[in-house]
Amino acid sequence: MSDILLLLAHPDLQHSRVHAALRAALQPESARAGARWQLRDLYALYPDFAIDVAAEQAALQKARLVVWLHPVHWYGMTPLLKLWVDEVFAYGWAYGPGGDRLTGKDLWLVVSTGGIEASYRPDGHNRFFIDAFWPPYEQTAQLAGMRFLPPMVLHGAHRAPREEIDAHVAVLVERLRSWPDWPEIADLMPCIQGMAPEGERPEPDNAGERPHPVSAGERPRAAGR
Repeated sequence: MSDILLLLAHPDLQHSRVHAALRAALQPESARAGARWQLRDLYALYPDFAIDVAAEQAALQKARLVVWLHPVHWYGMTPLLKLWVDEVFAYGWAYGPGGDRLTGKDLWLVVSTGGIEASYRPDGHNRFFIDAFWPPYEQTAQLAGMRFLPPMVLHGAHRAPREEIDAHVAVLVERLRSWPDWPEIADLMPCIQGMAPEGERPEPDNAGERPHPVSAGERPRAAGR
């Protein structure tokens, strides 16, 4: 049974270079009986943004390692992945009182950026090193009781040569096959789940009401990444 869940969240995969290559490399294993990992392409599954929360939570519960693969959009997640987190990491399921379904799992971020590595420096136009943008991800993991693994990043995806993309894909596949036998994991502390007191969350006025779906024409493009 697959113990690794790969969640691909690229809004315009047909114009992607990096994530299209990742999908092509990862899909054959995912389709094989007894595969090590399961690949779920969120934009293919939910073009109308109507997420099947029960199906996503069931997939999460089977996994020991959860991997988010996406291009960085405005220093964070792509829109559908953000909605996925909002709905699937539910209060009382992933965090808060009784929310312990993800405790003890690992979360790994595999992303690409349009900017080159030098742009993610105090003297670059993005002003900060790339790890300055990880705290929201890390805190999400901590609140759900998940261990946040060091992210894997490919910079300058728009212009990266094919050899660099191929090497990136090969490293990812090797890392997936060898997990959890990574040297750096031995140095990581176990995650202690954060507290989300019940009184800090107001009762929703319209329980179960879904956000308005986003049409295809409203979605941003991430060409090349």
